[in-house]
Amino acid sequence: MASNRINRINEEIQKALAELLRTVKDPRVSGTMISITRVETTPDLRFAKVYVSFLEEDKSKDALKGLESASGYLRRELGAALQLRHTPQLQWALDDSITYGARMLKLINSLDTGADKEE
Repeated sequence: MASNRINRINEEIQKALAELLRTVKDPRVSGTMISITRVETTPDLRFAKVYVSFLEEDKSKDALKGLESASGYLRRELGAALQLRHTPQLQWALDDSITYGARMLKLINSLDTGADKEE
């Protein structure tokens, strides 16, 4: 279980990265809607796993490559914004929980319930 300090740092990294993504000039990143769903930082603050979700699923692989390409820039800007002793190295991971939730909701809505037939 992460400590309160790590949780606060995770939230601050998430907020700062959300703002910094707007400044990335890579067309693979700026051309799609990206949401940072959560950040998990190691206790020694050396690595941060950033989970991202994309609005357009067909562009997700290219956008993820663009994020990996812009990691150095984002890490430098993150270090200036947060002023930590060690700025964590960013590792990007695709979070498909939003897509999974939408698919489950669609399946639930497609079920034919017997309550409508009784009335």
